Amino acid sequence: MASEQERQDPEKRKELDEKARRGETVVPGGTGGHSLEAQEHLAEGRSRGGQTRKEQIGEEGYHEMGKKGGLSTSDKSGGERAAEEGIKIDESKYKTKNR
Repeated sequence: MASEQERQDPEKRKELDEKARRGETVVPGGTGGHSLEAQEHLAEGRSRGGQTRKEQIGEEGYHEMGKKGGLSTSDKSGGERAAEEGIKIDESKYKTKNR
């Protein structure tokens, strides 16, 4: 496992990132992270899930997805409830940028 001092060295960071991308755990508590940065975030107890999704589908799409999610209940999905109540969800705003 890399020490904090090792993680600050740019050459060492590159080497650790390559190891993480091969599936090795290089940061204590970073199990499951697919990059050095991801492992650091996991070890700190945070992830980039929402931010990554926002980057993938765009800000407008992320907003629309939030509207839909906010309508969900334990017995109905947000899409079902939106259709029932006549709330328009514009899924054309879901832009996939990384595919």
